[in-house]
Amino acid sequence: MPTYSALTTLMGEDAAQALADAVEKMDPAPVGVGVFEIEDDSGLWEVGAYFVEKPNEVILDVLALAFEAKPFAMSELPEIDWVAHVRRELAPVEAGRFFVYGSHDADKVPEGRIALQIEATVAFGTGHHGTTLGCLRAFDRLFEAGVRPAKVADIGCGTAVLALAAASVLPDALILASDIDRVAVDVAEANVAINGLEGRVACLEAAGFDHPRIAAAAPFDLVFANILKGPLIELAPPMADHVAPGGRAILSGLLVVQAEAVTDAYLAAGFSLDAREDIGEWSTLVMLRA
Repeated sequence: MPTYSALTTLMGEDAAQALADAVEKMDPAPVGVGVFEIEDDSGLWEVGAYFVEKPNEVILDVLALAFEAKPFAMSELPEIDWVAHVRRELAPVEAGRFFVYGSHDADKVPEGRIALQIEATVAFGTGHHGTTLGCLRAFDRLFEAGVRPAKVADIGCGTAVLALAAASVLPDALILASDIDRVAVDVAEANVAINGLEGRVACLEAAGFDHPRIAAAAPFDLVFANILKGPLIELAPPMADHVAPGGRAILSGLLVVQAEAVTDAYLAAGFSLDAREDIGEWSTLVMLRA
């Protein structure tokens, strides 16, 4: 059965969400609608819809005009076994001492590496993206330099690959992993079990640091926050409240062109820049709490 996509862009989050709500009411109705900010400081948002029946292009044109969006770009998508496709595309990732892989590559785990199994069916935060890879590299360098945090938080954890990396080398540390998305928390818990780290990582549903267990555990010696530019900037003051003096925050989810703005927000909150690595168009910052 073919799948059809319809994509457009327009200015502003409120307008994009309103357009998405209108698209959801179409007949035939889409099977999914997404609203995403284009992270290039342009203020543009993308609205994408997917249909299993060919949508009414006239209605899409009218909606685009009504919400001052660009005309919808329509495509008919071929039938693809996405799980098989992802497994072919996501080769194992090496980040210092860490080796991130899916079960289909279990026979490729080299000796002497810390293996973290993250299933390819859950592609966010697998280690393949420049942001997660940058965080893993940053943590590996800190560990190599002798840094041994006793309390670690992974904020916006996704698959919890960063929390798992910490748990795998810090057997006595308290490690909390949180995400605003309940599905992500469930995925994180599954990955904790897959990697035999039950009881080592507590997975929590929370926005930022807003959870009683996080508040009780603070201050942290290390916080991972691999999210987006806007939330990272908003998180700077509470990050300062939750990171111990001399502790670090490893930040990513931001483009190279956004790194300066995020750095400035954390400098203003009482951090200094400890390290930065750019991988392709993505940047990872290590901020040191004064």
